[in-house]
Amino acid sequence: MPQRTPVFLLKTRSTPADAYEELFSVPTDDGFDFEPVFVPVLEHRFDDEGMARVKSTLLGRKISSEPGSCYGGLVFTSQRAVEAFTKLIEGGPARGCDDDRWPFLQDIPVYSVGPATTRALQAIPQKPPLQIFGSHTGNGEDLAKFILEHYGEWYKDRPSKPPLLFLVGEQRRDIIPKMLMDSALSLEKQIRVDEAVIYGTGVMGPFREDFEALLQETADRPVRWVVVFSPSGCDNMLGALDLLDETTGKAKPRAPGCSTYIATIGPTTRNHLVQTFGFEPDVCAEQPSPEGILQAISSFKGALGR
Repeated sequence: MPQRTPVFLLKTRSTPADAYEELFSVPTDDGFDFEPVFVPVLEHRFDDEGMARVKSTLLGRKISSEPGSCYGGLVFTSQRAVEAFTKLIEGGPARGCDDDRWPFLQDIPVYSVGPATTRALQAIPQKPPLQIFGSHTGNGEDLAKFILEHYGEWYKDRPSKPPLLFLVGEQRRDIIPKMLMDSALSLEKQIRVDEAVIYGTGVMGPFREDFEALLQETADRPVRWVVVFSPSGCDNMLGALDLLDETTGKAKPRAPGCSTYIATIGPTTRNHLVQTFGFEPDVCAEQPSPEGILQAISSFKGALGR
């Protein structure tokens, strides 16, 4: 039997199910037989102060489409933010609250970047389900453009739009707040964005050691793939692959016949590798999704060592 091709997914496995694991565990019609392996890069911790702030906002029913409400919608751009938010929801409301309508978000738009974040939001228990928009966008810039049009239409009868609450981690890009609050926009189009930090992120201590051990275990495989999801930990990833010159901090040339290939989830991570380390990954997914990664890898001429 031919050996399966390892695909090292440099991320924490999503629960209760992970779409990357599901897709890469099934042989493709093109004859690819991948073996998905998760290698967590980041560790996450809930931010107690931010979580308490959001819980209080929910309990006070301050997120609604009613005039005078503090917020008229929510924004999510990471699965970790959804996980933190889900923990709040599953904790339930305070005594005396209307349990059937908790978390009281029936009438607002919830914006999500990409299909993975959307799937996580769709699993949040609410009757009726959350009204989620923006899954097709794939990145913060496109989501911001979509929100300007969609949110503007949602509240078209108001002279000014209610603020949005953006649930984020400690490390995040500010592209969405900048675009929505751009002073170049008319006052009617501007949308105030308040950020609530509900989780923190740091590079997991044993990541490099764990990755090096997996690389040793699979050293006999003719082809291996590494999928990079974030700029965080890229230095340790390159170091484990012996592709980083520790003196200069730049990438070293690959050894002749190297059969370990690198894929990135999107242009942000690809550009970080190029600009910071001078390293060009083999492929960059056109869409930041399991299907996008699979398509990029399958289309690469070296995917099966051909």
